[in-house]
Amino acid sequence: MIKSAIKGIGFYVPAQVVTNQDLTKLMDTSDEWIKSRSGIEERHWVKGDEATSDLAFPAAKMAMKKAGITPDEIDLVVVATISSDYFFPGVSSQLQEMLGLRNVGCFDLRAACSGFVYALSTADQFIRSGMYKTALVIGAEAQSKFINKTTEGRDISVLFGDGAGAVILQPSQDETGILSTHLHSEGKDMKNLWMEGPGSSGSNQINKLTIEQAQTYEPFMNGREVFKNAVVRFPEVIQEALDKNNLSLDDVSLIIPHQANLRIIQSVAKRMNVGMDKFFANIQKYGNTTAASIPIALCEAVDEGKIKKGDIIILAAFGAGYTWASAAIRW
Repeated sequence: MIKSAIKGIGFYVPAQVVTNQDLTKLMDTSDEWIKSRSGIEERHWVKGDEATSDLAFPAAKMAMKKAGITPDEIDLVVVATISSDYFFPGVSSQLQEMLGLRNVGCFDLRAACSGFVYALSTADQFIRSGMYKTALVIGAEAQSKFINKTTEGRDISVLFGDGAGAVILQPSQDETGILSTHLHSEGKDMKNLWMEGPGSSGSNQINKLTIEQAQTYEPFMNGREVFKNAVVRFPEVIQEALDKNNLSLDDVSLIIPHQANLRIIQSVAKRMNVGMDKFFANIQKYGNTTAASIPIALCEAVDEGKIKKGDIIILAAFGAGYTWASAAIRW
């Protein structure tokens, strides 16, 4: 059976570094308060007119270069994002022009912090089916454009960073590749982590009144409930990937979770009775970059020599929806 393998990886973060100390100038907070609750020390934010496509483009170029492919070889582009440059069209269509691709299929996918694993799974199915041979998969976000950077919004604004990560998928020629992917969602608690508008529902519609009143929308998170659900769903979906492939945690070299909160990762490790050395964490440098967090972490783990050819790794995510997902990969 055909399966896809990651042939190239790349990431990019904007140049502007925002430390916890910098945030104290914008809101009532402290370095100790942020670190103790999240593990975050700094994050990167876009400046001026920088947007999500500006982050996705260099990440894609790096992945293409490492894969040794030309723009003409790409058959499909899937971008996971909830912070696209425009309401429509999607970032993927912008990248088709920016990268000089043929008129290939391009679409955006919205699954919040689980988005990259969802996008990876989707592209993997296209390659497994034989429909496409080379797919570009990207997780990219400029969440700092949507957060309230005042004391009122600090519970969320201190967490988020901007960035993009990309991979090139092609059919595997050996035992390496994506072994399985697992996707889940449960909408009953969606209001614990959401951004209400703008949208097509009721008062969330953009109309003359909302424009005149300068109505704005920003993300909302019930942190306690999100934490409570995340520490259950992460172990579940990791175990699902292990069971599907007759693996144990001893067979896994590294687990790369979505970088939401260091306390969540530590709690998941404790629940699974494994040390933190089994989990990769770089949230201290980048914050929560939503759909970009896993591919950025994957790139850094490879660069640091923590993933070698033949290693089994698990990608795991949990996010708004709620959504949660995992992928088992032989590197």
